[in-house]
Formats: sequence, structure tokens, C-alpha cells
Amino acid sequence: MEAAGTDEVEKIKSKFMSAWNNMKYSWVLKTKTYFSRNSPVFLLGKCYHFKTDESGELATDGSNFDKINTEISGNVEEFRKDFISRIWLTYREEFPQIKGSALTTDCGWGCTLRTGQMLLAQGLMLHFLGRAWVWPDALDIDGSDAESWTAHTVKKLTASFEASLTAEREPKILSNHHHHHRGKLKRNCDANEMRNEVYHRKIISWFGDSPLAAFGLHQLIEYGKKSGKMAGDWYGPAVVAHILRKAVEEARDPELHGVTVYVAQDCTVYSSDVIDRQCSCVGSGKADTKAVIILVPVRLGGERTNMDYLEFVKGILSLEYCVGIIGGKPKQSYYFAGFQDDSLIYMDPHYCQSFVDVSIKDFPLESFHCPSPKKMSFKKMDPSCTIGFYCRTVQDFEKASEEITKMLKSSSKEKYPLFTFVKGHSRDYDFASSPLHEERDLFSEEEKKRLKKCSTEEFVLL
Repeated sequence: MEAAGTDEVEKIKSKFMSAWNNMKYSWVLKTKTYFSRNSPVFLLGKCYHFKTDESGELATDGSNFDKINTEISGNVEEFRKDFISRIWLTYREEFPQIKGSALTTDCGWGCTLRTGQMLLAQGLMLHFLGRAWVWPDALDIDGSDAESWTAHTVKKLTASFEASLTAEREPKILSNHHHHHRGKLKRNCDANEMRNEVYHRKIISWFGDSPLAAFGLHQLIEYGKKSGKMAGDWYGPAVVAHILRKAVEEARDPELHGVTVYVAQDCTVYSSDVIDRQCSCVGSGKADTKAVIILVPVRLGGERTNMDYLEFVKGILSLEYCVGIIGGKPKQSYYFAGFQDDSLIYMDPHYCQSFVDVSIKDFPLESFHCPSPKKMSFKKMDPSCTIGFYCRTVQDFEKASEEITKMLKSSSKEKYPLFTFVKGHSRDYDFASSPLHEERDLFSEEEKKRLKKCSTEEFVLL
């Protein structure tokens, strides 16, 4: 009886915290972002020029991004389309309860898991859709969507918790009507566009907020438990890298069997370990190789980020096989995807949205795409981060390792670069190694020690 009472108290506390966080995380899209007309903009390896004859700056936010002077090069529109096409994963509320807790929202604690999801989602988009793909409906998302989401959140805050369930249905009905209209247009699409749309939806569904989604919050938290992390705890970028690796290893969907994740050990990428992962059995028939997503947890300085690393970070984000950076500023995690001058371009997970059931056919896609980019000065970046790359083949990996090694050497003013690529296996060296084929449901003892070390050394994220 006492336990039941405690559960009830936890549920009430969780609901009040959810209401407070809704209010706190409802306004993130309202701030303006300024882009210079005179400097190129890089987004995950693609370069865009906004240059015009006139001097000045471009102000972009959800409401006026589409009203930029028409004299500006078409690259502004291409950049908008490219940015909005990236998958945006944010705080959600009222999703199925997380096992072993009373939590039905990740507001206030799940931001690093969300940025990790965004990085993995970009890797999967490269794998299934390619870097040139853009969402055909990207430019349909504008400030009015952001306005309606915010208004909806306020509406729920002023209603009772029970009445809010009714209020939530309204945008879903509108979305379904909207999608019905889009459905008619899609009949005219060619087979390739239809295939791409299937994968677009499938990738988003893998990140759904339900216990069955392969890379959903519920599953990631289960893998986090193996490293001593629980729902409601704060997660650092290195811990999230290991959780993502485990999630991809354990994914059951046959479509995901052609992808693997490798996490660098102690700032070292052991080439033979990566190639072993790529060449491990994909299935029956010919010896196909797996694509690999390489995650490198690094520290860009001591207490603060060292500005000497700025050119290296820019270089990384200029590569087409870069899938972004899990980082942020102290106490806030962001997904860094590009830069202009000395500012990083990012997607912010600190925006509370309603749960979307991705198991429903034609579920609304709008809330998984960010209507406007945000910028932050590099010097504000927290030094702890995880860098990600995608390599489709062994040849791609070898080429990438050569290119990144050159970049590391040219950018390093100190004796030792941020991280290194080393020939051979980790077991060939005297350092602690992580077995490739460990027990299915457990991290190795060395990984547990490493994760424990990471979680105590890294900054706290909210």
C-alpha cells in the first residue's frame, strides 16, 4: 500500500515537473539567428554562399527565414532545404512511461541522448538516402508551425492535465488532413522519391519514443543502465557514444545489419578493429562489408575550449562524411552540424514537444524537422564532445583516416593531436582493450571502468 502511494506521489511530481518544463522549454525557436552575407556557410560538408552586392546581415528565424531578399543567391534556399531536411530530435512529453521510473518526459535531463540520436540519425540518412537527399516538403515548414507548436504548449499549460489530452488531438487532425493532401501529390512522385520517403519515415520511426523503437529513448536508457546510468540522470557525450554503439549492435531490424558503430578508445582509432567490424558477417552470400559510424570522444581543452582547435573543428564539419558533433555549452547539449566564420551552427533539443506515435501510418513529420538554425560562438563550446564520421566501405574508411590524419597534424600546435589513427588492433598494444564480441547484454569490464571515468569527468548536462 505504501509503495502504491509512493508511486502516485512520483507520478504527480512527474506531471508537475512536465508542466514546468513545458513552460521553460517552449520558446527556443523564438530567438533570431544572424548569418553574414559575406562568408560561406558549411553544413555537414556542404558549402553555401549567401553573398550579394549589398553589405549587411541576414536575420533568420522561424518567421522570416523565407522572406530573405530575393536577390540573394539560390544557395540560401538550398541551405534552408538542406538544414530543415536533417532529423531534429527534441525533448518530448507524455510518451509511454520509462521502465523502472515514473517518467513520461525527458525534459531537463535527456538532451545529450537527443543530440546523440541526431548524430546517429544523420549517419543513417547518409547510409540509406545519401548526402544529396533533401526532404521535398522541407520548405513547407515555416514560422507558422513554430507559432502553433508554442501556442499549443501554452494552451496545455492553462488546461488541466486531463483536458490537455483532448487539446493534443487538434494538431494531429490538422496534420493528418495536411498529409492527406500531400498524399495526393505524392501519387505523381517517381519510384525513387517514394523509396526515399519510405526510408525517411523508417529512420524517424527508429527514434520513436516507445519501448520498441531501436534507437528510441526507452532503449537507450536500458543500455545506459549497463554503465550505471538511469532515467533522469545526466549523460555525457562519451557515455552516449558507447550507448549508441550498443544500440546499433543490438538492433534487430535486418535493414540495420549493414551498419556498425565503432567508438575510439582513449582518443585512438585502431584501424584493424574498425575494418574487422566492417568485414564481420552481414548475411548469407557474398562477403559484403558493413558501413561504419566512427565516434571519437575528445576534449578540446581543459576548463574551457582551446581556441587552437577551432580550425580543426571547422575542418571536420567541412567533410561530407562528417555526421556532426555531440557537444554543447556547459549544462546544455547541442548537435553541431556546421559553421560560419567562428560560430557553430547547431540544432537545439531543448524544446518540449508532444509525443508522436510513429507506429501510425503517415504519422506527422513536421515536428522532426527544425524550421530554423541556431548559431553559437566557438569559444562558448564546452570542451567535452564526441565527433562522428560515416564510412560506407573499407576503402572509404582508409581514405577518411588519411584525410583526417593530415588535418589533425596541420591543426595541432602541440606535440600530440586530439586523436590518432593507429594501424593494428587495440589488443596489439599494452593499453586496455575492448573485445569486439563481448556478452550480448553487458559492457566489458574495461568499458564499465571507462564509462564510469567518463561520467565523473564530463560536464553536467541539463
